[in-house]
Order: sequence, then C-alpha cells, then structure tokens
Amino acid sequence: MEATILPLKKFGKKTITPFQLLLTYYFFAILISYLLLRIPGVHLEGVRVSHLDSLFTAVSAVSVTGLTTVTVAETYSDFGLVMILIILQFGAIGIMSIGTFLWLLFGKKIGMRERQLIMIDHNQYNLSGVVALIKQIAKLVFLIELIGAIILTVHFKRYFDSWEEAAINGVFAAISATTNGGFDITGMSLQPFHHDYFVQFVCMMLIFLGAIGFPVLIEVKTYLLKKDPTFRFSLFTKITTATYAGLFAFGTLVILILESFYSFKGMQWHEALFSAMFHSVSTRSAGLTTYDVTTFSEATDLFMSGLMFIGASPSSVGGGIRTTTFAIIILFMIAYSRGHSDIQVFKREIHSIDVFRSFAVLIFAIFMVLVAMMILLITEQHATMTQILFEITSAFGTCGMSLGITQDLSTVGKFVIMALMFIGRVGLISFLYSIGGTAKKKKYHYPKERIIIG
Repeated sequence: MEATILPLKKFGKKTITPFQLLLTYYFFAILISYLLLRIPGVHLEGVRVSHLDSLFTAVSAVSVTGLTTVTVAETYSDFGLVMILIILQFGAIGIMSIGTFLWLLFGKKIGMRERQLIMIDHNQYNLSGVVALIKQIAKLVFLIELIGAIILTVHFKRYFDSWEEAAINGVFAAISATTNGGFDITGMSLQPFHHDYFVQFVCMMLIFLGAIGFPVLIEVKTYLLKKDPTFRFSLFTKITTATYAGLFAFGTLVILILESFYSFKGMQWHEALFSAMFHSVSTRSAGLTTYDVTTFSEATDLFMSGLMFIGASPSSVGGGIRTTTFAIIILFMIAYSRGHSDIQVFKREIHSIDVFRSFAVLIFAIFMVLVAMMILLITEQHATMTQILFEITSAFGTCGMSLGITQDLSTVGKFVIMALMFIGRVGLISFLYSIGGTAKKKKYHYPKERIIIG
C-alpha cells in the first residue's frame, strides 16, 4: 500500500512537507560541499578558483553530473580529489541514505520523519523496510566500487610506473563510473584507453550497476542467494531492465550507423562497436567518454541529447526523466493506438496514477529544457543551438558530457546549468511536489464534461 505523505513540521503558519525538507537537505549538502572545496590545500599550488566555479563543481559533484568549469586534473590536489570522491558518494547514495547510515552507526533510532524522507529520496511507495533498504544500498555500492577499484588498479599498473599512481587512477575511475559522476583525473576522460577494451568493459559494467537502480540490484541479489523460494521479480525490475537493455541496444545501433559516415569512418569494426557501445551506456548518466564527442556528427549529438534526456532508472545514481517514465509513455501510446484504455505488460496492469505522473514529468521536463534553451541562446551567443541543447540535457540527465562550452559559460549560464543538475538529481516528482506544498483533499467534485481532443 502506498504511504501517505504527511506534513513534517510548521514554521509559523507555514507547513513544511517532506519533499520541501528533502530539497532543503540537498541545498545544505551543496553548501557543505562548496565549503569543502574551499579548504586550504584543496587546489594545486598557485591555482586560483573563483567562488562561483567552486559552487558549480560542488553542485556537479552532489548531483553526480561531472560537468566542470575547470579542469579537475589541473586544478585539484590529491587532497582535493579525495574531497570530490567523498562528495560523489554523498550524491550517489543519496543525502538521506548517508545520514541514515551515520545515524545507525551511532545507534540512533530512525523516526517516522526520517523514514518518510528516505522513502521520497529513493522513490519508494511505502515506509516499511526503508532502513533495511539503506543498509543494502550502502553495502552494494561500496562492494561494487571496491571490486571495480581493485580490478582497475591491477590493470592500470600497465600504464603507470608505481602502484600508488595506479591505485589513485583505479579508485577514482571506479568510483566515478559507479556513481555515474563523470569526473576524471586524466584531463581526457577515458580517451587514453580508447583501444583498451578491458578498461571499457569494466567501466561499462560499473556504470550499468550504478544506473540500473538499487531496487533491481537488491532483487537480483535476493534471487541469486535464493533466500526466498516464493520470490518473484517486481514489475519495476522487469520494466526497468527491459527498457535499459532496449535503450542500450538501440543507442549502440544508431550511434554506430550515424558515425560510420563520420568519426568512425576508417575504424576497424570492433573499435567502432566498442565506441558506440560505451557512449550508449555513458549517456545513461555517466558522462565518461572514450572518444572525442566534439567530432561526432550533429545528428549523433541530437540523438545522444535524447538519450541523456531520458537518463537512468529511478532510485539510482542518475537523473533525467528516468527509464520507467519513458517506458510507460511508450506503452501508453502503443495501448492507446490499439484502442485499449489499460496498459498491460508482463501480465500486470500499470496504475493510472503512474501514467499521469509520467506525462507530468515529461511535459514539465520539456518545458524546463525549452526555457533553459531560450535563456542560454541569449546569454551564450558563442555556442550553437546543438551545443546548448547537448549541455542542457547533459545537466538535466546528470550525465556530464559536453561539446566544450562548459568552461566558457556566462554567470547566468552557469546558474541555469546548476539548477538543471540539481533538479535532475532530486527528481522532477520531488521537485514538483516541493513546489505544490501540502496536498489538500477536495471535499467536492464538479460535473464531468467531455471536450474535443485532436
């Protein structure tokens, strides 16, 4: 049964909802991250970073996006890189997840207010089991990052003279890929490993595990351990996995076909295939690249913008409208074209409220992108419309890819991108509910009347 969202507390005559309080916590997380990135010793000696650029990096790290107005490798010291990794963990697992984990470590009781915030932060529909969910998420994320870091560190010894350098690059790449953070310390993302298919495969797996959704990973773990003989996969897991796999395959095919006439022309088939596969996965929300995306054709840029707009799965490290929103809209269009009023998939029917929410998210997301486009077309006259659209969808999808205009953004442009990264991370549903305030049940209904559509 879906839990009722109750108001948390009052300030004067104003009631604060859990959605509004959650957004407040994320604002505080950004403020703390900004302060961490201003600590002495965070930057390399002689490097000066403006307060606005530090704030931009803080928002990007909390939202696990990866867009930066400075070059990370040329700006931050080893201590600064550690700060960025810590912020990425906060952003990926979720502010309420980290807070709950710390509360549990200190033996504190998790109350109703905290459980509601956790439920909202991870797009859950009921309060039962949310604390257990946090424990499993934290364990899974840290385990995935640890295994990925060990594998990449051992492999990177081929490229670096010392184990220390290999470990720094291995740990950073593993965490950046798993959290879909998109940050890199090479200065060229993963382009130095364009011909190393092992590194690409490991990073693709880490990106996939971070973007597929924590509930999916938990259900797969339960199935593999066979703790419950009556266990069955939820409709959420089935739709999420099918949609993710479909988008991956379709994205790979389209990028491969489009770029076979441009940047992939003259490549060997396996090189072109891995490049297409990696960028299809990375556009889910990771932002890492193995090839210079500025050389891609405009058609590919537009297509990848669409993939970034969709983003990753709910209750994952990614943003965008989310894969389930996209799936429900497609399923609705198919059902409606066949004259059906209900959406049936995997021998289940999708609730009408989820259809309404999906279209609300889509419409608001399109409206938000259009408004951001109009603003940036005025303030960023040095950039093309394709570059601006790519930047906007990358920020909203918390992806982090760029066609090279991030560092040249104006002050207004930086604030617009920061707003998109923030909304993409907290989710459009939470953002819309925070604007709407406390829900009030209507005590009456007006007579219904049909109108002409189309």
